[in-house]
Amino acid sequence: MNRLAGATSPYLLQHADNPVEWWPWGEEAFAEAERRNVPVLLSVGYAACHWCHVMAHESFEDEATAGFLNERFVAVKVDREERPDVDAVYMEAVQAATGQGGWPMTVFLTPGKEPFYFGTYFPPEPRHGMPSFRQVLEGVDKAWTGRRSEVAEVAARIGKDLAERASVYAVGSGIAQPPGEAELHAAVVELTRSYDERRGGFGGAPKFPPSMVLEFLLRHHARTGSEAALEMARRTCEAMARGGMYDQLGGGFARYAVDATWTVPHFEKMLYDNALLMRVYLHLWRATGDEQARRTVLETADFLLRELRTPEGGFASALDADSTDPATGKHAEGAYYAWTPEQLTEVLGAEDAALAVELFDVTGTFEHGTSVLQLPRDPADPAKYREIRAKLFEARTSRPAPARDDKVVAAWNGLAIAALAEAGALLDRPDLVEAAERAADLLITVHLTPEGRLLRTSRDGAAGTNAGVLEDYADTAEGFLALYAVGGDSSWLQLAGELLDLVLLHFTDEKSGALYDTADDAEQLIRRPQDPTDNAVPSGWTAAAGALLTYAAYTGSARHRTAAERALGIVSTLGTRAPRFTGWGLAVAEALLDGPREVAVVGPAGDAGRAALHLAALRSTAPGAVVAVSEVGDTEVPLLADRPLLDGKAAAYVCRHFVCERPTADVAELEDRLRGR
Repeated sequence: MNRLAGATSPYLLQHADNPVEWWPWGEEAFAEAERRNVPVLLSVGYAACHWCHVMAHESFEDEATAGFLNERFVAVKVDREERPDVDAVYMEAVQAATGQGGWPMTVFLTPGKEPFYFGTYFPPEPRHGMPSFRQVLEGVDKAWTGRRSEVAEVAARIGKDLAERASVYAVGSGIAQPPGEAELHAAVVELTRSYDERRGGFGGAPKFPPSMVLEFLLRHHARTGSEAALEMARRTCEAMARGGMYDQLGGGFARYAVDATWTVPHFEKMLYDNALLMRVYLHLWRATGDEQARRTVLETADFLLRELRTPEGGFASALDADSTDPATGKHAEGAYYAWTPEQLTEVLGAEDAALAVELFDVTGTFEHGTSVLQLPRDPADPAKYREIRAKLFEARTSRPAPARDDKVVAAWNGLAIAALAEAGALLDRPDLVEAAERAADLLITVHLTPEGRLLRTSRDGAAGTNAGVLEDYADTAEGFLALYAVGGDSSWLQLAGELLDLVLLHFTDEKSGALYDTADDAEQLIRRPQDPTDNAVPSGWTAAAGALLTYAAYTGSARHRTAAERALGIVSTLGTRAPRFTGWGLAVAEALLDGPREVAVVGPAGDAGRAALHLAALRSTAPGAVVAVSEVGDTEVPLLADRPLLDGKAAAYVCRHFVCERPTADVAELEDRLRGR
């Protein structure tokens, strides 16, 4: 066992018995490289990464390769999900140098942490114009020992380039105003240019779920009535839910589709994708009443509780793409999810198998005669469909299951908490709200330090050592704010405020309003990472803007609202040029332009009138609307202060910037006011 044996990261533990003498990221590894006068090989990946597994089997488990690597380098292994800051800094260098990125990320560094050579996956032998990993190691070693001055010059130039890139956001965000009507309309127009009208989604293959863009489009429709925005969101959601990227038996979405038709997925299932998509489908149902959207929400929620919930109440990060194929005994991608007609017959019998082949489009869509299951049309016989689906699901449970990365990431649990809380409240599933509360309790008891700082990860109820980054604070606050909206417990609002105060204190540039991904007292890397663009999840920058705006709407805090507005300045520039990569910022801007609307509901606990008004408020499609509910006389939450009953009945107040319309006790009237544009 190497130095990874004591790690808490499942990804690092996967490499603990490699012959490579891995070091975890830390000053000790770089001090060792300095002492030995050798470069550092930095290898970054994550537990559910298919090509990370491939490179591990081909190279890191090979004795000869490991021997050369151990002799000439110090090898450092990083879980990108534990250290997104390390990943972000060096991935930016990889993309700038090669024009592409991905995992495993392979970077060679000086003992001073400066990068000088880059790549991703390298094969064990030369292939398709790509050098072998051994050739790369030998080439870097020769450069290090024979042309050290050139290496130093390259490293210095790259470091300077990264520093210059970082300054752009800090300057730009202090100039622009938040997006207005013109910028938001321009973003929708730009999205229509890359929209796939026939198959949904944006661009070609591969297709990733555009969760944040869909949220923006739904909010834009709610505020403006744009049918084009709604149609792009609706069609994309339908295509994803009918395709092979969605698990037609067990619910939940795979990471992405390798094709343009949403047919063949990359089979890993990530917590963050499913949390974000669950909320999007919930909001689509809220806007349209679409039954498929409602079913997708509930099936995905059940998947989270069944397969990702940990014994401590949190949610695990991911399920692997690969598992053991019972037919061959070998590890293969998609083995758990793919079916042949013969396998269907074994489970269902000939008659029902023929129906299943047609129902799920089993036509050899994957590999070696297997198919991923799709649902191209609604079943003619829903009862029979449910029977077949249940039998296939039950049979699938006997297959070797994909491995689970069971570390709990604060940010992604925050996203799950928000989705489960809203879904539970809107769809009458109190168990989902309870699951959200339990996950939130885990974040408080395990991830929150006595000083009030967040730790990014935990596993088996024990906290990791890595400091929380901006997205952890922002998304956890988002989850707590959602819990407050659905339950009215003001302690969630207070906790969210404490996290957001830390965002203002440690992550925000006072002069420009720009936000950094790491705190000002975090470990210093070659540059301080900072990125306002969305990737697989909302950027920490725009997630913070959204949580700050929501908190300000509850409390009337000018400080928090101003911080949100300043943070959204960069979206005015990026949103019109690259809306696919700043969807969350655009969604927050929609809320800002709408107010956001603030709804205060007062009445006795357990009162049916109060409950009906509260549910109507939660079902509002007004972008980013905030909802507070309590008994009369609640002075802990400013939005609820001085809100009396209406003729002795429960009442709802609709406000903007704490300026309220007359109260109403009528649900239909409340709904009408919240629909008003």
